[in-house]
Amino acid sequence: MTDKIWYVVMVPMVYLAFAWSIIWIAIKIVGILRAPKLPATLRIFPEGLDCEDTSTTGLSGAIWDAFTMPSVRKYKPLLWAFLVIFHVAVVALILAHLDLLPQINIMPAQSEHMLGNGAVGVIITVSLLYLLFRRFRSPVREVSIPADYLLLVLLLAIAVSGDIISWGNSWTDSGFVMTKKDFGLYLESLFKFDFADPRQFLSGSHYSVIGAHVLLVNLLLIYLPFSKIMHVFFAVPLNKLRRG
Repeated sequence: MTDKIWYVVMVPMVYLAFAWSIIWIAIKIVGILRAPKLPATLRIFPEGLDCEDTSTTGLSGAIWDAFTMPSVRKYKPLLWAFLVIFHVAVVALILAHLDLLPQINIMPAQSEHMLGNGAVGVIITVSLLYLLFRRFRSPVREVSIPADYLLLVLLLAIAVSGDIISWGNSWTDSGFVMTKKDFGLYLESLFKFDFADPRQFLSGSHYSVIGAHVLLVNLLLIYLPFSKIMHVFFAVPLNKLRRG
């Protein structure tokens, strides 16, 4: 019975969560594109007050602002440092998961370790703890809403459950009972839409840890279109409006 529940979580629910997320992200973007134009400008005056690099304008300047966050660096350098580290680590984490596929070998094919040997998980977990605890302090606490804490707690739960898997593989003598190759076969079966039971790839007593990790990721995908993560899609356009 338990394996049947995990099968639903790790196969059909994954597809449904991705479909839900993609459809709602598209609805949100189309809704904003079709919304009436704001009567007031979002441009910041005097020009350059909130932009470190005023030599670039238009789209290139907006992209520069989105990736370097100059106003955050100027007024809150510690927060800026954690944000940069966190975003770079997330990119590394995405590459690490793609590297699980047999066709991609960023790490040597025979390696049992994910990209970063567990260090990426440490960076993300520490960054999330900082971002969460800063919301308990004034003045950030006064402008925080329950959704801010919910998102950070969910991300932290995903990170910790992933850490257990990654650290178990890289940092213990006996290792995790499932290998990088096993995870790759499960991921490949998802990409092929063959609806195979993950149990045939992921045998062992740690199966529930993988299931819990996938369940949390599914919940994040379902919540993502309504969360602040949507800033990924709107950061450049908003900075373009700010620069004029």
